Amino acid sequence: METKYENEAKVFKAFCDPNRLMILEKLQSGEKCACKLLEELEIVQSTLSHHMKILCEAGFVNVRREGKWMHYSINQQGFETAKKLIAEYEMNQ
Repeated sequence: METKYENEAKVFKAFCDPNRLMILEKLQSGEKCACKLLEELEIVQSTLSHHMKILCEAGFVNVRREGKWMHYSINQQGFETAKKLIAEYEMNQ
């Protein structure tokens, strides 16, 4: 069972890579197929899968399968959760 701190670390880890930040920026315009993200980011499929796993586990990205492709979109609730988490750390000072 994961601890509160392990769950919170996932949130912060999601923001600690330039590729993941670029992915989040690309998804701001709407849902994108993995094939489109691969083209735009010029990365290989295994690298994209690694980053998407982290973003999905942190709650920032939703995923749905359509045929053989995965489609990704922003999960706004994940960002609201991150804002609350940061606010909790600010208030404890």
